[in-house]
Amino acid sequence: MHKTSNRGIIDHEGVVCSVDNNSVVVSIKSSASCSGCHAEGSCNMSGQEEKIIDISGRYNVKPGDRVTILMKQSMGYSALFLGYILPVILVVLTLIIMVSMDAGELSAGLISFSTLIPYYLILFLLKNRINKIFTFTLKV
Repeated sequence: MHKTSNRGIIDHEGVVCSVDNNSVVVSIKSSASCSGCHAEGSCNMSGQEEKIIDISGRYNVKPGDRVTILMKQSMGYSALFLGYILPVILVVLTLIIMVSMDAGELSAGLISFSTLIPYYLILFLLKNRINKIFTFTLKV
């Protein structure tokens, strides 16, 4: 994965697996360059050897073509916020409220962590909307 600094774009090379009328499926293999990227710890592409990405849109490619996937860097920060930062804020805020209401420590802790269940359930239910926001594009 490479960061193109002048445009705030992150790009990654991959191979087209399949093509249909409305989308392209691309296989991405993590490379040695992932280890030097500042987002390696929070990027889900660096943790596994191969990722399959479904890119909506029509592109003039065929299976086996080498392509570059582009993503805005700001989308990566938004995903990091939704997946990690906001849940931590939610748990800590709930814990502070429960402790200030003189709930027992065990109760406060359990209630705080249980707030993650509806949070991630809501994210799951809104996954189609979220997928429309977090989009990839192809550079052939």
